[in-house]
Amino acid sequence: MADSGVIAVVLFLFLLVAGFGWALYFLFQGRRARLKRRIAHVTGGAAGIRGKSARVGAAMKRRNIQNRLREAEEKRTRKGRSALREHLMQAGFRIEVKYYLALNVALGAVASVIYAMSDFPRIGTVLVFPIVGFGLPKMVVAFRAKRRLGKFTSLFADALDVVVRGVKSGLPLGECIAIIGREMPEPVGGEFRLIAEGQKLGLTLPEALERAVERTPTPELRFFTIVLAIQQQTGGNLAETLAKLSEVLRARKRMRDKIKAYASEARASAMIIGSLPIVVGTLLSVIAPSYIGLLFTTGTGHLLLGIGAVTMGMGILVMRNMINFDI
Repeated sequence: MADSGVIAVVLFLFLLVAGFGWALYFLFQGRRARLKRRIAHVTGGAAGIRGKSARVGAAMKRRNIQNRLREAEEKRTRKGRSALREHLMQAGFRIEVKYYLALNVALGAVASVIYAMSDFPRIGTVLVFPIVGFGLPKMVVAFRAKRRLGKFTSLFADALDVVVRGVKSGLPLGECIAIIGREMPEPVGGEFRLIAEGQKLGLTLPEALERAVERTPTPELRFFTIVLAIQQQTGGNLAETLAKLSEVLRARKRMRDKIKAYASEARASAMIIGSLPIVVGTLLSVIAPSYIGLLFTTGTGHLLLGIGAVTMGMGILVMRNMINFDI
């Protein structure tokens, strides 16, 4: 009886496994399954070809963007040591280089004569001409250029919004650029006016934008130039692309302002520490001139002044690099 029970269980398990195997065979090898596989093979191959072509197109577009970015970066590095004329244009000075150099020489000569007529140590006569004649004007140009580029960056996102709204309303890109030149304040309006005038004189839009980048070498304008160049080659929705670029630029500005706020305490500390020796020296020269006069009348004092100037300069440069960030 027990043997017949075992045989029945084994037979039941055998039939169960056989039925399961037949169901799997029918599922994967039946007529309907073969038909589905053929349809999937045909449609899947076409989809694969389309997907492959789409991937190839996306890869070519991405490679094109990378090449444009690489070319722009190479141009930027080659222009890193730009000529004096470009520095003057970036600062907004409309003056010839020869007149600027003549003004530098005149300032240096006048400062040297005034210093020689005073009672200051003669050792400083050698330093007055290069500092006042070339160092001081260069600092003024750099300050004006930084201020102008900062103002351009703060207004550039609004200019992009004007282009986006104009393109969405059906205006051509050239007309949008002309509207920005008429309506936006300086320096954005002036730069876009020059772009529009360059197009009227026969320049293509990429050429006019490249000249604008030379005059105003900001990352934002460089991004705008690259986006327009790629859009002319590959097509696409210009309004949507520029809208995203405007969002990115606004996010960069928010990040820059946040970092500036976080570093404000360090900047104040650096300014106080850097100006403290000058303030203390000036006060001592008024209160006790005979006490601090040894630094200017003896050789040891001159040596100590030189060492102090060098170490203070190194400290100011270190603090400047610690509190400056590139966004």
